[in-house]
Amino acid sequence: MTYQFKDWNGCKIYLSFNREDKPQDIHHVWVICRYQEQWLLTKHSQRGLEFPGGKVEKGETLEEACQREVYEETGGKVKELTYLGWYRVCGKKESFSKAIFYATIDAMDHNDDYLETSGPQLVSEWPSQINQQKEYSFIMKDKVLPLSLSVVKNRQLY
Repeated sequence: MTYQFKDWNGCKIYLSFNREDKPQDIHHVWVICRYQEQWLLTKHSQRGLEFPGGKVEKGETLEEACQREVYEETGGKVKELTYLGWYRVCGKKESFSKAIFYATIDAMDHNDDYLETSGPQLVSEWPSQINQQKEYSFIMKDKVLPLSLSVVKNRQLY
């Protein structure tokens, strides 16, 4: 089943948790992280609180990109990584696909530089009506997050 909806910016989103229909052109990752019974987010300098993620570098696998992005943006060391699904953003100027993963983090390092973020942010519980919370990124405010968390819960990953 592929979900279709619009994101916070009005872009059309296609979301699937079926590994068989994963597109070949995935060049971004988004990693839902859990550390010591809390959600591990990062604070992007422009967008706000969100899960770590980013572009896959040349020669990297999706899994390697997840590990690198989580470490660069939070200092988190991935213990276990599980593929959840993918989503495609059809923007006004460009379209791109992201693979969605779930990661358990077993240790945290302090980094001197967290690149475009201000480092790790731990959250115990989601705020009610997250889409009205200014400190959260627009990436956290569409249906990708709750549907992905549903998959995490159904698969009993935490």
